[in-house]
Amino acid sequence: VQLQASGGGLVQAGGSLRLSCLASGFIFDKYAIGWFRQAPGKEREGVSFIDSADGNPDYVDSVKGRFTISRDNAKNTVYLQMNSLKPEDTAVYYCRNALLDKGQGTLVTVSS
Repeated sequence: VQLQASGGGLVQAGGSLRLSCLASGFIFDKYAIGWFRQAPGKEREGVSFIDSADGNPDYVDSVKGRFTISRDNAKNTVYLQMNSLKPEDTAVYYCRNALLDKGQGTLVTVSS
């Protein structure tokens, strides 16, 4: 089982990034996928989640209205579109599911 996040980078406050989570090693469309983040010295925080069956999304309050999660089952990929980024969004972003708690992460840095 692998979950490889990519798409991070350095962006100014107010900017946008789109993260991708490429999955392999399991039947992708049978599993919900979640994004979480961890900033230096802080606890891990769940950011967003997308269901397997109907693609129903959920978000932590701090990103509602700014982030959008989606999935493309044909490409075994979950996306996280992040708009109106803030410095407090700076963290390493990971994706996870019931089979793998923490895949390869991608660093997002938002400058003020």
